[in-house]
Amino acid sequence: MRREAVQVSAIIIVLNGEAYLEQAVRSVQGQTLKDWELLIVDDGSADGTIAIGNRFAESDARIRLLRHPDRGTRGMSDTRNLGLSAAAGDYVAFLDADDVWLPEKLAEQAALLKAHPAAAMVYGRTLIWNEWAGGNDFFYELGVAPDRLHEPPKLFFQLLENRYQTPTTCNAMIRRQAALDAGSFDGRFRGMFEDQVFFAKILALHPVYVSGQTWAKYRQHADSSSAGARAADVFETHVRYLMAIRGFLIARGKRFSKERLAVERTIARLVAGRAKRAIRSRLREALR
Repeated sequence: MRREAVQVSAIIIVLNGEAYLEQAVRSVQGQTLKDWELLIVDDGSADGTIAIGNRFAESDARIRLLRHPDRGTRGMSDTRNLGLSAAAGDYVAFLDADDVWLPEKLAEQAALLKAHPAAAMVYGRTLIWNEWAGGNDFFYELGVAPDRLHEPPKLFFQLLENRYQTPTTCNAMIRRQAALDAGSFDGRFRGMFEDQVFFAKILALHPVYVSGQTWAKYRQHADSSSAGARAADVFETHVRYLMAIRGFLIARGKRFSKERLAVERTIARLVAGRAKRAIRSRLREALR
């Protein structure tokens, strides 16, 4: 059920996130912009997540806890979509339960979207956060000139190249209607590449503002969904993601022929690269 309109809908998806969820929620409550709602969307947690979510919802009227009707685990895409379907904000901003926002995140990004009405999304530099566990923080290069609007398909091609930082869920703000018009998140992707599928659609369709500001900390840890992925699973899901984007572009018409060709070439490079690595591996084994 959607509430009365707010400027920003913050959406935290969570699965067994009791270790970090409170810190994530506090980073939303600490925003300098106050016109927000927070939807904590549970994906079938079996730890203390529900109790934490209920405690925040009872103490702050801007916060709601949502769950799948069957209380099951549906994956990251369906869980984000549940939040989107209930969001009342003109803008939506996602935050995974193990990441945090800096205090000016919502205010500064909302101001940029207001100042650039053609932009469907804004994102900036994401801090890769290791300091919390005694490691060293770092940034990836943006790959494009910051603090300006970029027309498609420049950022779409950069996403395919996978050489620079592209949008991250914790560091982007999207116009809710643009997210819905792009088909929201693809439920076939429960974990890996679910965000890239979504962002590829936005970057193919719309201008996007890229900032040099840092608004979020992306926590790296051994329990994250990407940390434990096997190389074979990553390859298979990467190809599935590219095939999904190819299908999306075909459905959108001939004007996306250059983007579709770029996707097909990326798939060919991935497959050829994997075949070469397999041949080298077999040769090494034979020469032992």
